Amino acid sequence: MNAVKIFATIFFAFGLGAAMAAPASSTNTTPAKPAPAKVTMAAPPRAVFIQPASTRDGRDPFYPESARPFEAAAASAPHAVEMTALTVKGFSIVRGRPMVIINNHSFMVGDEGDVLGAGGRAHLRCVEIRSDTVIVEINGSRHEIHY
Repeated sequence: MNAVKIFATIFFAFGLGAAMAAPASSTNTTPAKPAPAKVTMAAPPRAVFIQPASTRDGRDPFYPESARPFEAAAASAPHAVEMTALTVKGFSIVRGRPMVIINNHSFMVGDEGDVLGAGGRAHLRCVEIRSDTVIVEINGSRHEIHY
């Protein structure tokens, strides 16, 4: 019987017995708490990374003597491409649509791509393909390539 008294003492000491012994009342005497207001968070700011153009603007923290970041900035600048470097190497009709090969890169009307030439890489867009000429757009200016 001594063990039952110890158990009852511990049970009521932690408040478990009071919760079970209290009668459940059907009327709620405490006022209802209002629902907490929803907190809306703004979108987090986006990180913006600016590629340095020279060593004065910044360096690679892992390879401070590397010139690689500055070469990428120079490569993204538009190049002046000589039109004599662009040649049409082939012409065909695929599924009723004309296709040309300019410096080993195939183009249909509306296609864009990079072409290697003597002056370097050039990004061009094929505007129109005729029976003897191709009209391409390079850096916003249109050129005709005869073949």
